[in-house]
Amino acid sequence: MRPEDFILVSVDDHVVEPPTMFDNHLPDKWKEFAPKSVRDEERGIDVWTYEGNVIPNIGLNAVAGRPPEEYNIEPTSYDDIRDGCYDIHERVKDMNRNGVLGSMCFPSFVQFCGQLFSKADDLDMALNMVRAYNDWHIDEWCGTYPGRFIPLSIPPIWDPQLMADEVRRVAKKGCRAVTFSESPAKLGWPHVFGDHWDPFFAACEDEGTVIALHIGSSSTMLALEPGAPIDVMITLTPLNTMHAATDLLWSSVLRRFPNLQFALSEGGTGWLPYWLERIDYVYQQHRFWTGQDFGDQLPSQVAKDHFSFCFISDAAGVAQRDAIGVDSMTWECDYPHSDSTWPNSPESVAKQLEGLSDEVVNKFTHENAIRIYQFDPFAFRPKEQCTVGALRAEVND
Repeated sequence: MRPEDFILVSVDDHVVEPPTMFDNHLPDKWKEFAPKSVRDEERGIDVWTYEGNVIPNIGLNAVAGRPPEEYNIEPTSYDDIRDGCYDIHERVKDMNRNGVLGSMCFPSFVQFCGQLFSKADDLDMALNMVRAYNDWHIDEWCGTYPGRFIPLSIPPIWDPQLMADEVRRVAKKGCRAVTFSESPAKLGWPHVFGDHWDPFFAACEDEGTVIALHIGSSSTMLALEPGAPIDVMITLTPLNTMHAATDLLWSSVLRRFPNLQFALSEGGTGWLPYWLERIDYVYQQHRFWTGQDFGDQLPSQVAKDHFSFCFISDAAGVAQRDAIGVDSMTWECDYPHSDSTWPNSPESVAKQLEGLSDEVVNKFTHENAIRIYQFDPFAFRPKEQCTVGALRAEVND
C-alpha cells in the first residue's frame, strides 16, 4: 500500500483551547467566574486565570511547524504557535496537509482529566465549568467538522456519581471517550484498588465509553535524579503507562466490569510483549499465595480484551504485533507536540509498516480506532475522499 492510499485516524492529538471557548456554553450565572485568557504584557505571554490563579502555559510544547532546533517546553503565546493549535478551521487544514482524516484531541490548560476544576472552592460552579468545556469540545471543536474528530470529554473527577452522570449526558451527544488519571491517588483521590470509582466505571461500561489514560494524567512523571537531563524523563514516559496498566490488571476492576475498555494513550507499544509475558509468568508462578484468580483466562488475554495501545514511531511494537494483538494497536500523530510526525506522518507510517499486508495496515491506521471509539467518518465523507492523497489535494500549500 502506498502512503497516499492510507486512511489515517490519530487517537492522540492535543487542542490548545482558544480564548473564546467559554463564551457560548455557560449559564449567565457562572460566566464571570469562567477561566479567562489574558495577556501578560510584562512577560509577553498569554495566560489563563481562574479563581485568582494563573495558569502560565497555554499549550505545553505546542511546537508544530518549528524545526527541531527550536523545540522547547514553550511557546506560551498564541502568536508563537500555529493557528491550527487552537483554530478549528486551521486545524482541519493542518490535518489535510498531513493526510489525517480523524483526530482525538486531549485538553491542555485544564489538564489531562480536568483536574484544574477539582480545586475550585465552589464545586457546583466547577461542575458547570466541566460541562461547558465538554459542550464546547463536542459541539464546537468536533461538531464544526462532523466526521473529522472523535469527541473526548473531561470528568468532574471529585465525585464518581457526577462523573457517571456526565458520561451518560455526553454519550447522548455522541461522545464515547473520557479522560481519566493513570494514577488518581497521585492527584489526592482514592486508587483503583477499591470500589470508589465504581459508579464511573459502570456508566462507561453501560455506554460503551472508552476511558483514556494519557501519560502525565496523574500530574506527575517519573522523577529525575539531581543533574539528570530532561532526556531521561522523555525516554521513560512509557513506564507511566506500564504502571497504570499493571495497577488495573491486578485490581479487581477488569473482572468486575468485563466489558470496560481503557486506552493507554501515548504510551507506545514496544514494551508490551515483555509485559504481557511477565504478567502471565507472575500469575502462573504466584497466584496460589497472592490470591489472584482469572478463571480460565491468562492475564495477558484479559489485558488484550480491555486495553488498546497506540504508537507514533515504534518499530519494536510493530515487529511484535502478533504478541501484542493486531486488533488492539492504533496510531497517533500527537499534533502539535514535539514527538509528532506532522506534517510527514504518512511517510513515517509507511516506513514502519513496510512489508505488512493491507489488512494489517488498515487495522493500524484507521480500522481499529474506528471500531474502538465508535467513530464513523465514512457517514460524512466517501471513503475514496478519506485517503492521504485525497486530503492533501484539498490544500494548496
